[in-house]
Amino acid sequence: MKLSSLEPLLARTIGVDRLPLPQAAIDHWQVQRLQAQLTYCHERSAFYRRHLQTVDPGSIASRDDLARLPLLSENDLRTQGSAMLCVSQDAVARIITLHSSGTTGTPKRLYFTAEDLEQTLDFFHLGMQEMVAPGMSVAILLPGATPDSTGHLLAQALTRMQVASHIVGLVTQPIEAAQTLARLQPDVLVGFPVQILAIARMSESLRLPLGTIRSVLLCSDYIADSLHAELSALLGCDIFTHYGTTETGLGGGVDCRAHSGCHLREADLLFEIIDSQTTRPLADGQWGEIVFTTLTRNGMPLIRYRTGDLGRLLPGACSCGSHIRRLDRVLGRRDQSRRLANGSQLAMPDLDERLLSIPGLLDFKASLTTKNGQETLHLTLVAVPGKGDEVSKLAAKALNKQPSLRNIPLSLTLAQGTTIHPAKRILEDLREDRQP
Repeated sequence: MKLSSLEPLLARTIGVDRLPLPQAAIDHWQVQRLQAQLTYCHERSAFYRRHLQTVDPGSIASRDDLARLPLLSENDLRTQGSAMLCVSQDAVARIITLHSSGTTGTPKRLYFTAEDLEQTLDFFHLGMQEMVAPGMSVAILLPGATPDSTGHLLAQALTRMQVASHIVGLVTQPIEAAQTLARLQPDVLVGFPVQILAIARMSESLRLPLGTIRSVLLCSDYIADSLHAELSALLGCDIFTHYGTTETGLGGGVDCRAHSGCHLREADLLFEIIDSQTTRPLADGQWGEIVFTTLTRNGMPLIRYRTGDLGRLLPGACSCGSHIRRLDRVLGRRDQSRRLANGSQLAMPDLDERLLSIPGLLDFKASLTTKNGQETLHLTLVAVPGKGDEVSKLAAKALNKQPSLRNIPLSLTLAQGTTIHPAKRILEDLREDRQP
């Protein structure tokens, strides 16, 4: 089996030409880069001079020493972001502003230099080699209208490979998107999981041939097993997964043809898993919160940044032969799980697993409310035209089998039209007295 396409990128970066790269060589280089990044941050950032004042970079001699470094939170980014800058404003090529859903407070701002963005381009370039070859075309169902957005950077990377790209953008109208893809006839699709599923189902319903889709890259949201199975059946192609956030520089990891975890961008990022409650580092194979440290970032380095995402690092080498660390499927965000009145926990991934296998379902919106002390789960279902009644019946049947919903009344509504959510979906908590 072919090695992960990230091997050449990492080999070139660390100066080792032996493939697959030995784990010891990767670890040694990452620790050296970590020491250099700590020194760089201390010298150039007002925030990090305070934040790392008790840390001697030379004393961080292995991954085991990471726990001696303080963690960085989302709130730190909101309140101290500009103080984390290690370059002048003139050297900043791109600022990305992020507003958390449902909040009106200070947004997060991430600052990237041209060199930082070039590193993302390198990652996209090598990562996409798993799926494309010169002469192919890719439909990008991601934001791409502005320079250096995810879709724009991906299109630039594909151009380097003599691969045509079509930036479709995020999808809210699956009928229009299906018609667009039927016209473009791309070889590869890149986009949000539920949006691509909605397009595939709408295309089937409208009998719009998408052509021969060779592969799909799913990114930016939880990927339910049920969705993966449905897409495989509908499109009959190889399905790849990507992990990345704005904080990681838009790219974090991508799986290889073995499909046994996302090979991480270890040329630029050092990942670890911690216990969310105790912050204790966890061994490979254990589930916890994903934390990462930038190793080569110039503009706004992040040292042990808590992503809030739940995942685990897989032990051992991949079956493709690569020793680059792999991230298992991400389970969602730790702050998006809701405690119910019956003592159970419920999150959007739980609902996805139950519902996304229902034929004809395009998307759904979920929320929790209370009235007169009674807690209710509300679902608004978006269905293929003519399939709404059957989708509603199957959804009620599926949710009745969900153990965490014991004694929780359900309210199911069928949406008018076929508009789906344009971004990540969450279980909204609209209860009068929210549970912690």
